[in-house]
Amino acid sequence: MLVLGINAIYHDPAAAVIVDGVTVAAAEEERFSRRKHGKRPVPFSAWELPDAAARWCLQQAGVEPADLDAVTYSFDPALHLSPGELGLNDPWDHLRESYAQQAGSFLSDALPGLDAAKLRFVPHHVAHAASAALAAPFDGDCAALVFDGRGEQHSQLAARFAADGAVQQLRSQRLPHSLGLLYEDATEHLGFLRSSDEYKVMALASYGTPRHIDYLRQFVHATEDGGFRTAGVDWNVLVKRRQPHQEWGEEHADLAASVQLALEETVLDLARWLHDVTGASRLALAGGVALNCVANTRVFAESAFEELWVQPAAGDAGTALGGALYLAAQAGDRIAPVTSAALGRGFSDEEIELALRTARVPYERPDDVAEAVAEELASDGIVAWFQGRSEFGPRALGHRSLLAHPGRSENLTRLNDVKGREQFRPVAPMVLLERAAQLFSRGPIPSPYMLFVHDVDPRWRERIPAVVHVDGTARIQTVDQREEPLLARMLQGFERRTGLPVVVNTSLNTAGRPMVDDIKDALECFGSTPVDLLAIGPFVLRRAVLGVSR
Repeated sequence: MLVLGINAIYHDPAAAVIVDGVTVAAAEEERFSRRKHGKRPVPFSAWELPDAAARWCLQQAGVEPADLDAVTYSFDPALHLSPGELGLNDPWDHLRESYAQQAGSFLSDALPGLDAAKLRFVPHHVAHAASAALAAPFDGDCAALVFDGRGEQHSQLAARFAADGAVQQLRSQRLPHSLGLLYEDATEHLGFLRSSDEYKVMALASYGTPRHIDYLRQFVHATEDGGFRTAGVDWNVLVKRRQPHQEWGEEHADLAASVQLALEETVLDLARWLHDVTGASRLALAGGVALNCVANTRVFAESAFEELWVQPAAGDAGTALGGALYLAAQAGDRIAPVTSAALGRGFSDEEIELALRTARVPYERPDDVAEAVAEELASDGIVAWFQGRSEFGPRALGHRSLLAHPGRSENLTRLNDVKGREQFRPVAPMVLLERAAQLFSRGPIPSPYMLFVHDVDPRWRERIPAVVHVDGTARIQTVDQREEPLLARMLQGFERRTGLPVVVNTSLNTAGRPMVDDIKDALECFGSTPVDLLAIGPFVLRRAVLGVSR
């Protein structure tokens, strides 16, 4: 079955193509439009149709819109209820249902030849759950847990998926109770951008003490039936709202720590409930809340599940993939696990060299780009690394990354300055899989998608200070040389030169901009930031050669 999946209803518009149960391509519209999360400065523009992403996915699969057997849309307008019925305050919400009802017409206009009659609506949280449970590398059935801001009526889904794709929905939490919206409220109260900057709250939490947790537990907690409560929090009782231009202080970090702990406790209780109900040994997580690495690690370490897999594109972008997988499974296709997040655009060496010649920039082709990068990093240079197909989801996983030496604590400041972001934000260690257990503990290993936090061994904290967060943890990415041979060679070359099996990894972008995706994006980012070397395919560009000193 040939299925195109579409997400275009809340944020992070995206598209994915599934061919006979195999994920061929998946991409977020922001990588094409260069509008982060698909947002414009008007309330209803989050519902941006991912037409560029969809066209690229179809091209990657070698098919035309008319060839499709079905198109899925990860929102079912028939299930939608008004904000008044749900206890929400959203003056634009009534347009969401109307927009979804016209999705077939919009898609037909954007993709000429597409038959609007082939459109199928998949409930939002079912699409989330399928994106994790059906794509997971599990052999057999599994439990699935979804948490996010909201779907048509709910903010959570607990389910069980059979090996053949059959799904049993066990529990949904009706709005207005929502862990995602709770965290969004805290994000906005702390002076950040809601539905965008929640990861900043998670980072800031490590600098604070959860002194408001007793107050929050009155309003935020799991119930005995697999649901939860979140309503009633008065944020102003805890701390005055921070304005975006204000510096953050201890009181803001304490609020962040309190909200983070309340989230962790609730998620952990609900995971334990799901294990008790299903007896399953494997759990798949999705939804925006599943991007909270600290909460994920507590579920891994403290619930009774033996295996835990988190969808790399756990946010709404992943519902494009999940909707398509769900429909393919329902049609009888055997679903192949998703073994890599590198599902986006890639470019041939010839395409890259032509672009470099057209841009008239000096470049060279070293014998081994991995060794050239290892040498630059060992000399304390900052490297922009552009290799292979781009990542699907919010994490840079060694395809569109900024790299640096982890042994110098000042490199955290340097990278945050390059990206133009807050200095409390951590960067991540990329580590060879075979060396990971010697440096990191508590979280799962392998951990290829940077979705858990690990404790850094005290013997290593002083050796790799740039990647150690204030609480002694790190959000690691393990690199398996069988799956990422070029990346592994770079890490091995760096270790030979420095004795460190770790390199700093953060996303290749600047604040407020989507991750770099194509060749032009890479050249623009390199030209406008104090990066020392761009490794793009087998080629390297050096800032010194461009006439600018480090």
